[in-house]
Amino acid sequence: MGDWNQCIGTLSEGARSKLADMLDNVNCGWRQLANIVTEQPRFQCSEKEMTCCSLQVLTATGSPGRYLLEKLSERTCTLGFLLECLKKMEHHDAVQYLTDVIEPIRITEEPQTQHAAEGGRVVLVCKASGPAPIDYQWFRGKEEVLGGSGPELVLGPLTLAHQGHYICRVNRRDNFTFSKWAQVRLVRTDGSSAGATSSFSPSLETGVHIVHQPQSQAVAEGESLCLECFAEANPPPQYQWYHNKQPVPTGKDRTLRILCVTTADRGQYSCKVFNLYHEVWSNPVLVKIDPGSCIDASFREENHAPSPSRQISELYATDKVALLMGNMNYLHHRPLRAPMADVHEMTNLLRQLDFKVVSLLDLNWQEMHSAVTEFLLLLDKGVYGLLYFAGHGYENYGNSFMVPIDAPASYTSDNCLWVQDVLQRMQERETGLNVFLLDMCRKRNLNDGVPPQPGQLKVTANIVFGYATCVDAEAFEVNKDDLSNGIFISFLKRRVMEDEKVTVMLDRVAEDMGRCDITRGRQALELRSNLSERRALTDRIQSSGCPETASARNLQWAIAHVLPDSRNLQFDCGVTVQLGFAAEFSNVMIIYTRILEKPKDIESCSAHLTDFTEGLDLDLKMSNQETLLDAGSLLPLEILQPTELPGLYTRLKGLQRLRKELTFTVCLQYQYTNLDEEVQERQTVVVGKPLVSKLNLYEPRLPRSLSASVSFDFHSFSQSSSFPEGFGSSFPDTENSSIGSASTTWSYYSLQPGEYKGSISIPVEDDSRAVFDSDLPQPLTSSKSLPHGQVEDHTYRFSNMQNYHSY
Repeated sequence: MGDWNQCIGTLSEGARSKLADMLDNVNCGWRQLANIVTEQPRFQCSEKEMTCCSLQVLTATGSPGRYLLEKLSERTCTLGFLLECLKKMEHHDAVQYLTDVIEPIRITEEPQTQHAAEGGRVVLVCKASGPAPIDYQWFRGKEEVLGGSGPELVLGPLTLAHQGHYICRVNRRDNFTFSKWAQVRLVRTDGSSAGATSSFSPSLETGVHIVHQPQSQAVAEGESLCLECFAEANPPPQYQWYHNKQPVPTGKDRTLRILCVTTADRGQYSCKVFNLYHEVWSNPVLVKIDPGSCIDASFREENHAPSPSRQISELYATDKVALLMGNMNYLHHRPLRAPMADVHEMTNLLRQLDFKVVSLLDLNWQEMHSAVTEFLLLLDKGVYGLLYFAGHGYENYGNSFMVPIDAPASYTSDNCLWVQDVLQRMQERETGLNVFLLDMCRKRNLNDGVPPQPGQLKVTANIVFGYATCVDAEAFEVNKDDLSNGIFISFLKRRVMEDEKVTVMLDRVAEDMGRCDITRGRQALELRSNLSERRALTDRIQSSGCPETASARNLQWAIAHVLPDSRNLQFDCGVTVQLGFAAEFSNVMIIYTRILEKPKDIESCSAHLTDFTEGLDLDLKMSNQETLLDAGSLLPLEILQPTELPGLYTRLKGLQRLRKELTFTVCLQYQYTNLDEEVQERQTVVVGKPLVSKLNLYEPRLPRSLSASVSFDFHSFSQSSSFPEGFGSSFPDTENSSIGSASTTWSYYSLQPGEYKGSISIPVEDDSRAVFDSDLPQPLTSSKSLPHGQVEDHTYRFSNMQNYHSY
């Protein structure tokens, strides 16, 4: 089945053009779609955008439908939501086309070559998956087989007329595909094939005989890989492909296809062919993955020296880890709005680049220091480390400081986190790349007269600093409804996925900011780097060859992403309540309740959560809400509510401050038919310490000199300060907690032998809107803050924008 949670932007150019053509009509077109998508406010188009859609018809190649689809793509509209909207507007052609594109016909069982005696019987089977209706049509050679209109073709009693090659055409309306060819042979009692004088069927002699071996190949990144292994056997053979001696989950056919290869697909392949009685292996083959032709082609030289594009392919990370911190709710300073949305979007983007991401909101001084210590434990030789911070900050004499939420009104460096100190500690881990993205002000702090003296930094030539603004300048945010984005992230998120050297990518972000009217001359990205190699955030991950170290790192990261199990609660009245959990950030969890079953004599019922463990950051006004938006969450509704069942949502923040197991009460309120009184039942639930609460970030860590020098080997790892009592070299196994939940889990794809193989919860992808289009001119207006609607209408002034990073 296709992935309907993908963004519209993942559609091919041809598919988007085809959909746009279907929407360019008056009766059932783009205007009707624009009205229906407003069911989710973030997809609502402004009056100016609707006018721009209409004006597309004035150009030779303009398309209102294409313009609208691009706007929805910028706001990360999913294919599933688009499909539902097309169904509501009854655009049947568009629904059919989109379904065929996302869920094409896939043949799950191919017909196999068969051998049988004259007068016998064979059955050729071709099964396919995809939305109904699916039709089958069998052919022998070029001739259609009468009566062959199902997934099984029965031939018998066999005669010479049945001998030959068969193929099946599988179609759904105008969409179709063909199966592989299968041969039917007649075998006489003496073992010879009918129509042959002395040939014998090898498959009958040996059980399974491979007649076509796979071949070694060299393909470019982004191209498709096709390996074939064909065998004859009786009973028909089955296939299982192996990559580097590990089974390929989807490789259960004689043909192994990978549509878009990456460097992770290189290596040795082989195929195991077997039936009930015998098993043979194909010859091992080697697959090489060369750089794609689209990678930095402009840098190719005419001489025979290695090109920069090939140098990119030779660089890799032993792992990628990122710590993202966003501080908003300051105790003694003006609260901010943008860090939550910025950290959420960066989390989703870095996840797609295979980073292990820990995302945290609203940390005090001790929690920031502890979080950095845990972050350092994830670093090792060759690992790419990225630290992103959004919040208040300052810079004195070249030293940058991140301000925690509990910093006093007149804070100094003693109350803040020193960026250069974090860099020095990262260097001690012998990292492959150190990236700092600091989305904060860099004004001087006059209360801090004596700056600390940094230790001697190593000359590692792998450091990149990306500052959201220049020295002695401020950074700004853009208000949009109840959410905000920082200017820096608004531009960075468009470039961070590019397969370019990280400094080149940041240079392009700076150029984008420089072309925007509201940032020109007021906020400019500053890049500092000594990076000597063409390292990129998109570089592949290649194991260091030490599975114990990788196991320890995976375990350390997994500890911070433990979610309680989803469960069903049975109440005495016969009501069944589903209790589920999802991670929005590493320290923010959503709990939702749904009524799964209720007796017929109960007219109405609801399940509320109450009596939470002390110490949590819980806004009672935003708990037990009917929508995620009302609960203050950025998660898309379809992540937690795949069914039509209503639910209530509660958002728990500040899990890093949870000192005890999380306990709460599920209060079921229900009313029987023809009775006015409401009845109540209660159940207490204990779910352990979820997500980052397991790390006890409120506890002081080892001194810097000691914690930075701890060797990252598997044995010393288990004694790290991050492990609560009871955590050793293996992952905890408790009744109340598990790794992951059904709705928001991800299995780490590059596990090595001996590594943890559970599934781990991660913050899910965001469907938030883009802030603005930097390609359009944006005049300025005077206003105390910058509403999102004014950004779209380009009628605001920058001079009075609310700056959010002042110290």
